[in-house]
Amino acid sequence: MSEKDLTVEVLVVGGGLVGLTLGVALASAGLEVAVIDREPPGSQKAAPFDGRSSAIALGSQRVFEQIGLWQGMSWAAEAIQHIEITDGQIDRGASSLSMSYDFRDVGNVPMGWIVENRAIRLATHEKAARLSNLHHLAPHSLARLERNKRGVNAQLDDGRNLSASLVIGADGRNSQLRKEAGIKVAETDYHQNGIVCTVVHEKPHKGVAFEHFLPSGPFALLPLPDSEEGVHRSSLVWSEKRELADDYLALDNTGFAAELHRRFGQALGDFTVTDMRWSYPLSSLHAERYTDLRLALVGDSAHGMHPIAGQGLNLGLRDVAALAEVIVDARRAGLDIGSVQVLEDYARWRRFDNVLLLGAMDGLVKLFSNDLAPLRIARDLGLATVDKLPPVKRFFMKHAMGIVGDLPRLMRGESL
Repeated sequence: MSEKDLTVEVLVVGGGLVGLTLGVALASAGLEVAVIDREPPGSQKAAPFDGRSSAIALGSQRVFEQIGLWQGMSWAAEAIQHIEITDGQIDRGASSLSMSYDFRDVGNVPMGWIVENRAIRLATHEKAARLSNLHHLAPHSLARLERNKRGVNAQLDDGRNLSASLVIGADGRNSQLRKEAGIKVAETDYHQNGIVCTVVHEKPHKGVAFEHFLPSGPFALLPLPDSEEGVHRSSLVWSEKRELADDYLALDNTGFAAELHRRFGQALGDFTVTDMRWSYPLSSLHAERYTDLRLALVGDSAHGMHPIAGQGLNLGLRDVAALAEVIVDARRAGLDIGSVQVLEDYARWRRFDNVLLLGAMDGLVKLFSNDLAPLRIARDLGLATVDKLPPVKRFFMKHAMGIVGDLPRLMRGESL
């Protein structure tokens, strides 16, 4: 073993929002952790890295807070105080039948927050740098990985050798670790692209998240904090037919803003946009299992969903909270943290929740991404009916907030 070789308890492959957060959670609880990431840290923290923002549900915010990350990103977080959900058609405005949520219906805390992904990365990278038992190895990739009954042995692209008791795949939808383990996935291509960017608007959003269901897919404007100059901003998530997305991206700023007004109207006044726009293919994915010999999958490596309800990152953070808890509890009990039993506890805990939410989101996408008159009438009536049933609305709100079910300690606001 050379001086550069490293022995840790947990090796996390993938240092994105989920992977590095899990590394911070485990290291904060005293474990020796290595996180490997292909991306240079500097590029991940740069403003134009991917342009996306994430909805952080209350349960997820508790996770960030308990592991010391929330303070580092709260400056960039805008509370969701109200949600307006409408069905509509381009150039015809929204249906008069709609549904709305207000945070005061379930308590005195926001339903969630909208945070730019860059701010989350800044917070996780800064915290990781302060944890001496967290080895953030980036930019690096795996040259070799072997798993056996005794442990995990890996080699980096620079020749360094790593050994661990457990490896965690947080390497995204195209997870190499998942493929090498022979874990199959079920996939659905929605034939849509998500167009994302930050939009400046004339009037304040007042903490309202807007979601319009249009024939080509959901169109959402999510509240962001005002700029230091007092400019009102929202994050755009526009689901569009894939064959049309590039044409919209290619529009000049005036033309792009005009298309936004066609879909949204003038509720926020005039829009101002820039050339900083991104587009991503939209699909869902679910792994047939989350574990293998000394391997656990988290986040997009295990599941991916359409952004229709902004639950993608929240689902990954639930994985983080559950897996961190079973690992920490096993270690405290003197057990092998990479054993079959520990990994089965994690998989059993997460699978039902993931299956339920992935199925619900898939159904919503298929229900709302069309313009069939009978379906449009039925879903409008459905929205209006739920809007008139406070107990049902509260049930849906608490689920979206991530505060129901068998919650891990971190999501209950308790320490590991």
